[in-house]
Amino acid sequence: MTTSDLTEKLERAWSVRKANFPDEITWSYPLDTAVLSLTGAQCALDCAHCGGHYLGGMRPVWEAEPDGSSSCLISGGCDLAGRVPVLAHLDRVRAWREGRQMNWHVGFVSEAEMEAIAPLVDVVSFDFVGDDATIHEVYGLDRTVSDYVQTYSLLRRYARTLPHVTIGLRGGVLGHEMPAFEVLQELGADGVVILVFIPTAGTRYAKRQPPAVEEVADLLAEARLRFPKVPLYLGCMRPKGSYRDELDPLAVQAGFNVVVSPSRPARKAAEDLGLAARRLRECCVL
Repeated sequence: MTTSDLTEKLERAWSVRKANFPDEITWSYPLDTAVLSLTGAQCALDCAHCGGHYLGGMRPVWEAEPDGSSSCLISGGCDLAGRVPVLAHLDRVRAWREGRQMNWHVGFVSEAEMEAIAPLVDVVSFDFVGDDATIHEVYGLDRTVSDYVQTYSLLRRYARTLPHVTIGLRGGVLGHEMPAFEVLQELGADGVVILVFIPTAGTRYAKRQPPAVEEVADLLAEARLRFPKVPLYLGCMRPKGSYRDELDPLAVQAGFNVVVSPSRPARKAAEDLGLAARRLRECCVL
Protein backbone atom coordinates (compact mmCIF):
# COMPACT_ATOMS: atom_id res chain seq x y z
CA MET A 1 0.00 0.00 0.00
CA THR A 2 1.40 3.38 -1.01
CA THR A 3 1.39 6.41 1.26
CA SER A 4 -1.30 8.02 -0.89
CA ASP A 5 -3.43 4.88 -0.72
CA LEU A 6 -3.17 4.84 3.07
CA THR A 7 -3.97 8.54 3.29
CA GLU A 8 -7.07 8.03 1.15
CA LYS A 9 -8.20 5.07 3.23
CA LEU A 10 -7.71 6.97 6.48
CA GLU A 11 -9.78 9.82 5.07
CA ARG A 12 -12.60 7.40 4.21
CA ALA A 13 -12.42 5.91 7.68
CA TRP A 14 -12.54 9.37 9.26
CA SER A 15 -15.63 10.24 7.18
CA VAL A 16 -17.36 7.12 8.48
CA ARG A 17 -16.50 8.07 12.04
CA LYS A 18 -17.78 11.63 11.57
CA ALA A 19 -21.07 10.30 10.23
CA ASN A 20 -21.69 7.97 13.17
CA PHE A 21 -20.10 9.42 16.32
CA PRO A 22 -19.92 12.77 18.13
CA ASP A 23 -16.72 14.84 17.96
CA GLU A 24 -15.16 13.40 21.08
CA ILE A 25 -12.52 10.85 21.98
CA THR A 26 -11.66 9.02 25.18
CA TRP A 27 -8.15 8.70 26.58
CA SER A 28 -7.99 5.72 28.92
CA TYR A 29 -5.46 5.68 31.75
CA PRO A 30 -6.29 2.50 33.71
CA LEU A 31 -4.89 3.77 37.01
CA ASP A 32 -7.95 2.86 39.07
CA THR A 33 -8.31 -0.71 37.78
CA ALA A 34 -6.96 -3.47 40.02
CA VAL A 35 -5.41 -6.20 37.87
CA LEU A 36 -5.96 -9.61 39.47
CA SER A 37 -4.84 -13.07 38.36
CA LEU A 38 -6.77 -16.22 39.21
CA THR A 39 -3.60 -18.28 38.71
CA GLY A 40 -0.88 -15.98 39.98
CA ALA A 41 2.03 -16.12 37.52
CA GLN A 42 1.18 -19.64 36.35
CA CYS A 43 0.06 -20.51 32.81
CA ALA A 44 0.31 -23.95 31.22
CA LEU A 45 0.42 -22.74 27.62
CA ASP A 46 3.71 -20.80 27.43
CA CYS A 47 2.37 -18.95 24.37
CA ALA A 48 4.89 -17.77 21.80
CA HIS A 49 4.09 -14.08 22.27
CA CYS A 50 3.67 -13.99 26.06
CA GLY A 51 5.26 -16.94 27.82
CA GLY A 52 3.48 -15.94 31.02
CA HIS A 53 5.43 -12.67 31.15
CA TYR A 54 2.41 -10.41 31.56
CA LEU A 55 0.95 -12.44 34.42
CA GLY A 56 3.92 -11.31 36.49
CA GLY A 57 2.48 -7.80 36.64
CA MET A 58 -0.82 -8.96 38.11
CA ARG A 59 -1.74 -9.50 41.74
CA PRO A 60 -2.68 -13.08 42.73
CA VAL A 61 -6.33 -12.78 43.67
CA TRP A 62 -5.88 -14.92 46.80
CA GLU A 63 -3.30 -12.47 48.20
CA ALA A 64 -4.91 -9.18 47.17
CA GLU A 65 -7.11 -7.26 49.58
CA PRO A 66 -9.85 -4.92 48.36
CA ASP A 67 -8.51 -1.38 48.03
CA GLY A 68 -9.56 1.97 46.63
CA SER A 69 -9.75 0.73 43.07
CA SER A 70 -13.04 1.48 41.33
CA SER A 71 -12.77 -1.45 38.91
CA CYS A 72 -11.04 -4.80 38.44
CA LEU A 73 -9.61 -6.81 35.61
CA ILE A 74 -10.03 -10.49 36.44
CA SER A 75 -7.60 -12.53 34.37
CA GLY A 76 -5.19 -15.43 34.72
CA GLY A 77 -3.24 -18.11 32.94
CA CYS A 78 -4.76 -20.94 30.92
CA ASP A 79 -4.69 -24.71 31.18
CA LEU A 80 -3.56 -26.83 28.24
CA ALA A 81 -7.01 -26.52 26.65
CA GLY A 82 -6.96 -22.71 26.74
CA ARG A 83 -9.32 -22.38 29.70
CA VAL A 84 -8.88 -19.81 32.48
CA PRO A 85 -10.12 -21.33 35.80
CA VAL A 86 -12.89 -18.76 36.19
CA LEU A 87 -14.51 -20.61 39.11
CA ALA A 88 -11.34 -20.58 41.17
CA HIS A 89 -11.29 -18.20 44.14
CA LEU A 90 -14.82 -16.92 43.55
CA ASP A 91 -15.13 -15.92 47.20
CA ARG A 92 -12.08 -13.68 46.79
CA VAL A 93 -13.53 -12.17 43.61
CA ARG A 94 -16.85 -11.51 45.36
CA ALA A 95 -14.95 -9.67 48.09
CA TRP A 96 -13.82 -7.19 45.41
CA ARG A 97 -17.22 -6.87 43.75
CA GLU A 98 -19.02 -4.28 45.86
CA GLY A 99 -18.80 -0.82 44.30
CA ARG A 100 -16.57 -1.97 41.45
CA GLN A 101 -17.03 -2.75 37.78
CA MET A 102 -15.43 -5.99 36.62
CA ASN A 103 -13.84 -6.82 33.29
CA TRP A 104 -13.16 -10.54 32.91
CA HIS A 105 -10.48 -11.72 30.49
CA VAL A 106 -11.49 -15.31 29.82
CA GLY A 107 -10.43 -18.11 27.55
CA PHE A 108 -12.69 -20.97 26.53
CA VAL A 109 -15.52 -21.29 29.02
CA SER A 110 -18.57 -23.51 29.37
CA GLU A 111 -22.14 -22.34 29.75
CA ALA A 112 -22.19 -23.55 33.35
CA GLU A 113 -19.11 -21.45 34.12
CA MET A 114 -20.65 -18.36 32.55
CA GLU A 115 -23.86 -18.85 34.50
CA ALA A 116 -21.83 -19.02 37.70
CA ILE A 117 -19.76 -15.88 37.13
CA ALA A 118 -22.38 -13.77 35.30
CA PRO A 119 -23.38 -11.78 38.43
CA LEU A 120 -19.74 -10.71 38.77
CA VAL A 121 -19.29 -9.66 35.14
CA ASP A 122 -19.81 -6.22 33.64
CA VAL A 123 -17.85 -6.89 30.46
CA VAL A 124 -15.86 -9.77 29.01
CA SER A 125 -12.63 -9.32 27.05
CA PHE A 126 -12.09 -12.21 24.65
CA ASP A 127 -9.04 -12.69 22.44
CA PHE A 128 -10.29 -13.52 18.96
CA VAL A 129 -8.11 -15.21 16.33
CA GLY A 130 -9.02 -15.44 12.66
CA ASP A 131 -7.11 -18.46 11.34
CA ASP A 132 -6.23 -21.92 12.53
CA ALA A 133 -2.51 -21.70 11.71
CA THR A 134 -2.09 -18.70 14.02
CA ILE A 135 -3.96 -20.49 16.82
CA HIS A 136 -1.74 -23.54 16.54
CA GLU A 137 1.57 -21.68 16.26
CA VAL A 138 1.02 -19.00 18.89
CA TYR A 139 -0.95 -20.89 21.52
CA GLY A 140 -0.09 -24.50 20.72
CA LEU A 141 -3.78 -25.30 21.05
CA ASP A 142 -5.71 -28.00 19.23
CA ARG A 143 -8.44 -25.45 18.55
CA THR A 144 -9.94 -23.89 15.44
CA VAL A 145 -11.64 -20.63 14.55
CA SER A 146 -14.97 -22.39 15.00
CA ASP A 147 -14.10 -22.92 18.68
CA TYR A 148 -13.53 -19.18 19.03
CA VAL A 149 -16.83 -18.46 17.27
CA GLN A 150 -18.70 -20.86 19.55
CA THR A 151 -17.23 -19.39 22.74
CA TYR A 152 -17.69 -15.80 21.58
CA SER A 153 -21.36 -16.48 20.79
CA LEU A 154 -21.82 -18.07 24.21
CA LEU A 155 -20.21 -15.15 26.00
CA ARG A 156 -22.43 -12.63 24.24
CA ARG A 157 -25.51 -14.35 25.59
CA TYR A 158 -24.41 -13.59 29.14
CA ALA A 159 -22.46 -10.32 29.04
CA ARG A 160 -21.30 -7.42 26.97
CA THR A 161 -18.32 -8.97 25.19
CA LEU A 162 -15.54 -7.12 23.41
CA PRO A 163 -13.36 -9.17 21.08
CA HIS A 164 -9.64 -8.32 21.12
CA VAL A 165 -7.78 -8.73 17.83
CA THR A 166 -3.99 -8.57 18.02
CA ILE A 167 -2.39 -7.29 14.83
CA GLY A 168 0.74 -9.27 14.04
CA LEU A 169 -0.05 -11.89 16.70
CA ARG A 170 1.95 -14.50 14.80
CA GLY A 171 5.31 -13.00 15.66
CA GLY A 172 4.68 -9.78 13.74
CA VAL A 173 3.39 -11.57 10.64
CA LEU A 174 -0.01 -10.51 9.36
CA GLY A 175 -2.64 -13.01 8.27
CA HIS A 176 -5.37 -13.72 10.81
CA GLU A 177 -6.62 -10.13 11.16
CA MET A 178 -8.80 -9.72 8.06
CA PRO A 179 -10.49 -13.11 8.53
CA ALA A 180 -11.13 -12.15 12.16
CA PHE A 181 -12.77 -8.90 11.05
CA GLU A 182 -14.90 -10.78 8.52
CA VAL A 183 -16.16 -13.29 11.10
CA LEU A 184 -16.86 -10.57 13.66
CA GLN A 185 -18.75 -8.56 11.05
CA GLU A 186 -21.01 -11.54 10.52
CA LEU A 187 -21.44 -12.31 14.22
CA GLY A 188 -21.77 -8.69 15.38
CA ALA A 189 -19.79 -6.88 18.05
CA ASP A 190 -20.47 -4.45 20.90
CA GLY A 191 -17.03 -2.96 20.28
CA VAL A 192 -13.68 -4.13 18.95
CA VAL A 193 -10.35 -3.76 20.77
CA ILE A 194 -7.24 -3.71 18.60
CA LEU A 195 -3.86 -4.68 20.07
CA VAL A 196 -0.44 -4.87 18.39
CA PHE A 197 2.19 -7.57 18.84
CA ILE A 198 5.03 -6.63 21.19
CA PRO A 199 8.30 -8.60 20.99
CA THR A 200 8.79 -9.71 24.59
CA ALA A 201 12.03 -10.88 26.18
CA GLY A 202 12.11 -14.53 27.15
CA THR A 203 9.43 -15.62 24.67
CA ARG A 204 9.75 -17.58 21.43
CA TYR A 205 8.98 -14.38 19.54
CA ALA A 206 11.49 -12.26 21.46
CA LYS A 207 13.60 -11.48 18.39
CA ARG A 208 10.72 -10.78 16.04
CA GLN A 209 9.67 -7.29 14.98
CA PRO A 210 6.23 -5.71 15.36
CA PRO A 211 4.34 -5.20 12.11
CA ALA A 212 5.10 -2.05 10.17
CA VAL A 213 3.16 0.96 11.40
CA GLU A 214 1.69 1.54 7.93
CA GLU A 215 0.34 -2.03 7.84
CA VAL A 216 -1.23 -1.59 11.25
CA ALA A 217 -2.75 1.76 10.26
CA ASP A 218 -4.27 0.14 7.17
CA LEU A 219 -5.96 -2.45 9.39
CA LEU A 220 -7.15 0.23 11.81
CA ALA A 221 -8.83 2.04 8.93
CA GLU A 222 -10.20 -1.29 7.70
CA ALA A 223 -11.74 -1.90 11.11
CA ARG A 224 -13.52 1.44 11.03
CA LEU A 225 -14.84 0.81 7.52
CA ARG A 226 -16.08 -2.67 8.46
CA PHE A 227 -17.58 -1.60 11.80
CA PRO A 228 -18.97 1.85 11.00
CA LYS A 229 -21.18 2.19 14.08
CA VAL A 230 -19.17 0.11 16.56
CA PRO A 231 -16.83 1.71 19.13
CA LEU A 232 -13.19 0.93 18.36
CA TYR A 233 -10.48 0.81 21.00
CA LEU A 234 -6.69 0.93 20.63
CA GLY A 235 -5.71 -1.14 23.65
CA CYS A 236 -2.81 -1.03 26.06
CA MET A 237 -0.86 -3.91 24.50
CA ARG A 238 1.11 -2.23 21.73
CA PRO A 239 4.77 -1.19 21.35
CA LYS A 240 5.86 1.94 23.17
CA GLY A 241 8.30 4.72 22.29
CA SER A 242 8.63 5.99 18.74
CA TYR A 243 6.35 3.23 17.45
CA ARG A 244 3.48 4.50 19.57
CA ASP A 245 4.28 8.10 18.66
CA GLU A 246 3.82 7.16 15.02
CA LEU A 247 0.87 4.79 15.35
CA ASP A 248 -1.40 6.55 17.83
CA PRO A 249 -2.19 9.65 15.73
CA LEU A 250 -3.03 7.34 12.81
CA ALA A 251 -5.53 5.56 15.06
CA VAL A 252 -7.13 8.92 15.78
CA GLN A 253 -7.25 9.69 12.06
CA ALA A 254 -8.73 6.24 11.42
CA GLY A 255 -11.66 7.15 13.64
CA PHE A 256 -10.96 5.20 16.81
CA ASN A 257 -13.10 6.14 19.78
CA VAL A 258 -10.80 5.17 22.66
CA VAL A 259 -7.01 5.09 22.95
CA VAL A 260 -5.22 3.74 26.02
CA SER A 261 -2.34 5.88 27.31
CA PRO A 262 -2.16 7.94 24.11
CA SER A 263 1.09 9.44 22.90
CA ARG A 264 1.51 13.19 22.70
CA PRO A 265 1.19 13.15 18.87
CA ALA A 266 -2.17 11.38 19.26
CA ARG A 267 -3.46 14.06 21.59
CA LYS A 268 -2.29 16.73 19.14
CA ALA A 269 -4.00 14.92 16.24
CA ALA A 270 -7.28 14.80 18.15
CA GLU A 271 -7.04 18.50 18.90
CA ASP A 272 -6.32 19.29 15.25
CA LEU A 273 -9.36 17.24 14.20
CA GLY A 274 -11.62 19.12 16.60
CA LEU A 275 -12.25 16.24 19.00
CA ALA A 276 -13.13 16.98 22.61
CA ALA A 277 -11.15 14.66 24.86
CA ARG A 278 -12.44 12.96 27.99
CA ARG A 279 -10.27 11.02 30.41
CA LEU A 280 -11.08 7.62 31.84
CA ARG A 281 -9.12 6.17 34.76
CA GLU A 282 -10.37 2.63 34.17
CA CYS A 283 -9.60 -0.26 31.86
CA CYS A 284 -10.63 1.00 28.41
CA VAL A 285 -13.62 -1.31 27.93
CA LEU A 286 -15.21 0.07 31.10
